[in-house]
Amino acid sequence: MNRFCEKDISGCSVAGIIDQTGKRFSGEDIINSIASMRERSNGLGGGFAAYGIYPEHEDDWCFHMMFETKSAMMQAEEYLRENYDFVEDGTIPTRETLCIKYRPLLWRYFLRVKSEKIKTHYDLTEEDLVVKTVMQLNTTIPGAFVASSGKNMGVFKGVGYPEDIGKFYRLEDYKAYIWTAHGRFPTNTAGWWGGAHPFSLLDWSVVHNGEISSYGINKRFLLNYGYICAFFTDTEVITYLFDLLIRKHKLSFEIVADILAAPFWEEIDRLPKKEQDFYKNLRIVYGSALLNGPFSVIVANSSSMVGLNDRIKLRPLVAATFGEKLFIASEESAIREICPVPDEIWMPIAGEPIIGRVKK
Repeated sequence: MNRFCEKDISGCSVAGIIDQTGKRFSGEDIINSIASMRERSNGLGGGFAAYGIYPEHEDDWCFHMMFETKSAMMQAEEYLRENYDFVEDGTIPTRETLCIKYRPLLWRYFLRVKSEKIKTHYDLTEEDLVVKTVMQLNTTIPGAFVASSGKNMGVFKGVGYPEDIGKFYRLEDYKAYIWTAHGRFPTNTAGWWGGAHPFSLLDWSVVHNGEISSYGINKRFLLNYGYICAFFTDTEVITYLFDLLIRKHKLSFEIVADILAAPFWEEIDRLPKKEQDFYKNLRIVYGSALLNGPFSVIVANSSSMVGLNDRIKLRPLVAATFGEKLFIASEESAIREICPVPDEIWMPIAGEPIIGRVKK
């Protein structure tokens, strides 16, 4: 085979920046970082997640929505008004960008759960009610898709190269203390607005490079807990697994890493008896949450940013620090593009998470 025709099996780019002091900064750095890896994507998907961008609405649930038709928007709003008080809503600001040829209707809603709904569903938290809303909107209203549903954060994504998506959404006008980004090279699913990364639920967001061959069993495992996968992509299951394991099951990032990127059995067999029992029990209880296949992910929520890759490190991931900032990216060049001389830079060990936390 001609070497110039060989498939690039390590495509997709991921990048993330967290200021652990909680100081907010504009989206220009993350755009420049992800743009430096342009050859890892093909223009069929790009996106960003940003935390701390709506301080004036920090107590309101913010839904970033995509609508293919006005009818879908009307149906979604009818459902939302039944369950939430509207604080504010309006179009998500954008600018005309030559490379963005098609766009759905992009709208954002700042909402508060109706008090009577909280009383009626006394056995559920507000977060549980929001999850139910997301599942309902994504699965029952054709042409309506939830891009993000957290507080004081938002996801901005679409079909295009990531730097064009950043320009389209005017991300230089926003300030956040965590930014993540993705440049997509679709392999098994089509490039479309809802299928672009990041994937999000509540304040979780995930950008992902790789292919999860365990998607089917992961999807069935999540269905037992009320998570319905509607976007036909493996990244969606990763997002829901983090919400289930950390928010619902109260596990730490370190333990979740040992579930999703579990040690090999031969490694477990060499451990002391107590540790062997621990890892064996994890595999027994959470075997269906194990992620098979090559992957590197950057996961964020309102207080943390985490990088993780598979146990063989079949997808690249690099980390660096500069002062209180932590950088994670697919390539070292993407970090040095915005931080030429970091304090420390390293290749994380396969299967071991890199964790940055907002100290305030």
